[in-house]
Amino acid sequence: MPRWGFIGSGKMATALVQGMIRSGLAPPDTIHASDPFPAAREAIRAGAGIHVHDVNADVVRRAEVIVLAVKPQTMREVLAELRPIVHDGHLVISVAAGTTLASLDDGLAARGRIVRVMPNTPALVGKGASAYAMGPRATDEDEATVRGCLESVGCAVRVPESMLDAVTGLSGSGPAFVYLMIEALSDGGVRVGLPRDVATMLADQTVLGAAAMVLDTGLHPGVLKDQVASPGGTTIAGLHELERGRLRGTLMDAVEAAARRSSELARPAPPAPPHQPTGGHTPPPPPHLPRPRPRRPGRGPENPE
Repeated sequence: MPRWGFIGSGKMATALVQGMIRSGLAPPDTIHASDPFPAAREAIRAGAGIHVHDVNADVVRRAEVIVLAVKPQTMREVLAELRPIVHDGHLVISVAAGTTLASLDDGLAARGRIVRVMPNTPALVGKGASAYAMGPRATDEDEATVRGCLESVGCAVRVPESMLDAVTGLSGSGPAFVYLMIEALSDGGVRVGLPRDVATMLADQTVLGAAAMVLDTGLHPGVLKDQVASPGGTTIAGLHELERGRLRGTLMDAVEAAARRSSELARPAPPAPPHQPTGGHTPPPPPHLPRPRPRRPGRGPENPE
């Protein structure tokens, strides 16, 4: 049974740790985690009973599987820190959006076997939907390890890395889109006279039940929709309003925008602008802008020509 090390102890790391412990995949004494914030370390230690550290290197030296659960903006710094101590015996799993296998491999100087994962926040309640892409040196045994981890908090599917931006747009960002829909359904219930708590409970359960119907029956969502919408009835009247409001197209646009943003995160940051001189000196304007004419002595707003 491998020892696990989490670099970062935020919500996603906590969800994965608790899922693995709950499923029996890894007992608490085989899991180590680090985080720069003492409150985060204490929260995961108290909640899961694992070992915590304030130095990332201490985690890496104690683990065979390393999970990089840090923000994309800090990934480069973390990789530079871990590069001297990661070796070929490590399986390195990244859950950072927009951080490619190539950038991970380059950041670790081609050491370790790398897998890139895109989970989502319902993993916090054991209902996650995750996708993963295998790096060039990752083995079948590594895939089984990754899949076991992800399936301890929901379902998992393997995809080519080229599809992970699309996964980010759909299942990575999708929970927020659904929360907005639930809120809107609840608002609609209040608009027609329901108390807020009743409206929210009915909206929550309606979305949960509808998703279960799709999963359990295997029927296309359009077929299930048609089963609810009787001719001339209330549901088709509501669906007509949704189509008039472009709900379908708007949701498709939202997935596309989120996927596009994920792709943008993978691009190198633009170079910093050149240093601007200080001390009262005004730099000349760019060549495409007109240069201000020098003011003649004695002339100005108070002395116009």
